[in-house]
Amino acid sequence: MIGYKYNTEQEAKDAAHQCDIYYGIPTGQGGEVTNKWIDYRFAELNTPQFYYIVWNDTLNVVLGEPSEFEVIQPDLP
Repeated sequence: MIGYKYNTEQEAKDAAHQCDIYYGIPTGQGGEVTNKWIDYRFAELNTPQFYYIVWNDTLNVVLGEPSEFEVIQPDLP
C-alpha cells in the first residue's frame, strides 16, 4: 500500500481535514455536494493497528510524499 500512516484517529482526521480545506470542501455544483476530499481507513488486523489514507497524486501538495506500508486485509469468503 502507498499512502499516509497515522497512529491515532485524530491524526488521520486532521490530515483529511487539511485536504478538505486546501480543496475548498464541502462544495456543491448542480445539486451535487462533495463533503470530503479524501477519507481515512483503519488497519484493524495489523499489529500494531493504525489509521491510513490511500495515496493519490492530489494529496502530495497537502500531505507530502507518501510511504509504503502493508495493510492486512480480511479473508473473503
